[in-house]
Amino acid sequence: MQNKDSKAKTISLKSYGIHSDQINYQLSSEELHKLTIEKGQGQTVDSGALAVNTGKFTGRSPNDRFIVKDDITKDEIWWGDINIPFDADKFDKLYDKVVKYLSEKEIFVRDAFACAEESYKVNIRHINEYPWSNMFTYNMFLRPTEVELENFTPEWTVVNAPGFYADPEVDGTRAKNFAILNFTKKIALIGGTGYTGEIKKGIFSALNFILPVFKNTLPMHCSANSGKDGDTAIFFGLSGTGKTTLSADPERQLIGDDEHGWTNENTVFNFEGGCYAKVIDLTEEKEPDIYGAIKPGAILENVTIRDGKVDFEDSTITQNTRVSYPIYHINNIMKPSVGKNPKNIFFLTADAFGVLPPISKLTPGQAAYHFISGYTAKVAGTEAGIDEPLPSFSACFGAPFMPLHPTRYAEMLSEKMKESGVNVWLINTGWTGGPYGVGSRMKLKYTREMISSALEGLLDNVEYETHEIFGLNMPKTCENVPSDVLNPKSTWSDAKAYDAKAEILAKSFKDNFKKFEDYANEEIMNGGPLH
Repeated sequence: MQNKDSKAKTISLKSYGIHSDQINYQLSSEELHKLTIEKGQGQTVDSGALAVNTGKFTGRSPNDRFIVKDDITKDEIWWGDINIPFDADKFDKLYDKVVKYLSEKEIFVRDAFACAEESYKVNIRHINEYPWSNMFTYNMFLRPTEVELENFTPEWTVVNAPGFYADPEVDGTRAKNFAILNFTKKIALIGGTGYTGEIKKGIFSALNFILPVFKNTLPMHCSANSGKDGDTAIFFGLSGTGKTTLSADPERQLIGDDEHGWTNENTVFNFEGGCYAKVIDLTEEKEPDIYGAIKPGAILENVTIRDGKVDFEDSTITQNTRVSYPIYHINNIMKPSVGKNPKNIFFLTADAFGVLPPISKLTPGQAAYHFISGYTAKVAGTEAGIDEPLPSFSACFGAPFMPLHPTRYAEMLSEKMKESGVNVWLINTGWTGGPYGVGSRMKLKYTREMISSALEGLLDNVEYETHEIFGLNMPKTCENVPSDVLNPKSTWSDAKAYDAKAEILAKSFKDNFKKFEDYANEEIMNGGPLH
């Protein structure tokens, strides 16, 4: 059980029920890359990055994500279609099957941290069937020093067996694949899928329970950066809203691109040690940071390769092509990945109805309402069967990963807003001058100017007007942005058509919010559309 690197310590997995005599512990990224190639599980592309195919699953399988229902979780979890209960006895039996399967395999083990803030660190042991899955954990989690490894005691364990398939009738799963969290045993059990995002999001989901319930800390599905004066900005947004692009600011240091916690000490810390970015249609011009990060140590997933080169426009395998890389592949980063003094929060939405203002300042009640709503819009062509814009809501901008009721997180956000005096802004990166197909996409340079003005305090003392349907406070002026852009109604040629479309979108918000009404307080309820 000696690691190929003789300097590294040996490790036994017998306490986990794994009796393999081929255990590779804490291998370097280079060694794991080499082993992946030797096993025929990947190839090296012209940039030096490793490219792999994750198999049948090229994305998460939300219907196969479970949480063990036990004394810790039964009264806390928001059970339903997102958080599906799993029997504790069934878990134990399935776990025994998985570790028996792994006992006959070569195993790759890595100890790593989650949470960059020292007093919130969670020690995690990753047990992987494949070398490239283990390399992913090197990229995405915080890497301990040799000194930190000497006394490393795992708190959580990820057991990851892509080649193991469950028997649904016997094992209690829905299908052959599964991702199950057990908060009593502190295990994330993943099988039947090679998609590495299940590892990342499994731990994210666990922290979304642990931090608010036990640490009074708000977990957030967001990116974050820090300015020269030490102020932190937080960016929430679903896919396609510009979260990665807008948080990558040459004037500010990146704290992280996806998962963060906001503490009682008013610090914001990255959960991760890396980035997991979409690469469909990636170009150096559009996303120079991500493009430049694709080099030795990065792992590309499910991309099409021709003569050793990646065709980023090709979605033959999946639209969800991705790359993982350690955060140090980005130049302008915070070290460690912790920011202080949060001053501004941006909720990003790509409103394809052309209704919402390009920037508006939210009250605490409005912030909680829009946080719970998590709105953006799907446009024609993004999914099969979508011919015109459709509203899309994902609570807390990350519903699939939130074990508690969304209002728990929203109330925490409201409290933190009031305590810190943070400004919250709703930013529409979507359409102006009409809906998708009629109007045009908001110019990126205008969005950047609006965000810069908010960050620099230039919108603190300007005159505002109130949106007559959504009740949002819209600045009348913003440096380097034409004034007529700031009020969406003025960009439409037909004011009545605008009002009609705004009423339709407002109704969608209200209909979506009905499932939260019994849990939301009066302040949150008053944060929605006026009529």
